[in-house]
Amino acid sequence: MTGTSAPSLPAATRLGPVRLVVADLDGVAGFYERAIGLRPLARDADAGLVTLGAPDGTPLVELVGRPDAVPRTRRASGLYHLALLLPSRAELALALRRLAAARWPLEGASDHLVSEALYLSDPEGNGIELYRDRPREQWGRAPGGDIRMATLPLDLDAVVAELPAAARAADYADPGVPAGTRMGHVHLQVADLAEAERFYHGLLGFDVVVRGYPGALFVSAGGYHHHLGLNTWASAGGPPNGPGTRGLARFVVELPDGDALAAVRDRLQAAGAPASASADGLVTADPFGNELLLRAAG
Repeated sequence: MTGTSAPSLPAATRLGPVRLVVADLDGVAGFYERAIGLRPLARDADAGLVTLGAPDGTPLVELVGRPDAVPRTRRASGLYHLALLLPSRAELALALRRLAAARWPLEGASDHLVSEALYLSDPEGNGIELYRDRPREQWGRAPGGDIRMATLPLDLDAVVAELPAAARAADYADPGVPAGTRMGHVHLQVADLAEAERFYHGLLGFDVVVRGYPGALFVSAGGYHHHLGLNTWASAGGPPNGPGTRGLARFVVELPDGDALAAVRDRLQAAGAPASASADGLVTADPFGNELLLRAAG
């Protein structure tokens, strides 16, 4: 499918909170507060729902407690990681300090040319990326026009050198993530990249920005390096993200206005794709059982 025949989402499209099903609601919520630095924003005891986010009130992670939920199998589609975008390199250094204080292990640390990232998992195995972007004017382009991305070792010593002086004190009181922290992107495991491209690019309207990465596809709106990562590294030909399992329940795509939401709704309906109205917007699912809530900002 070529970009000339596909729709394109508005440049102001962003991602909203990611909702996860967890077995130990209090334990996982405590992890996101202590080790990640999110603030509790709301708790719905009847729904078993805890919302955590930034101090400016931006919701970032929603946790639904289901003690009987079973772990997702490794080959099933679902969440690869959620990615929290921090506003500066100094905040990435503070995130690293926070993880060390919580004695929570890193699983990786990478320089992607467009960004610098830390990788870990929550207590139930949901992948997390904490990252900061380099300025867009520093992003390179490959000969074919793709945004130039790579996976190189991150110089952790250089990141730690960005720590503010106050954060080096033993009695430093960590305030958590700052205002302006947002859901930068979501990375999914899927069963088939061509089918994923037909849905996310050809139907929803995300632009393909990186196609040459082995076993993966990256799409975005507005020229961002990626709002969605899609890979088949462990899930090629695997089962869908099924109900009753832990992990990704849904993620949110925030469109700038009602007209943009209506345009996506019309495309989904014309294609016979699942689409149902909700109080918050429009609920659909990709071909691999991953649920999306599409809504207008504000």
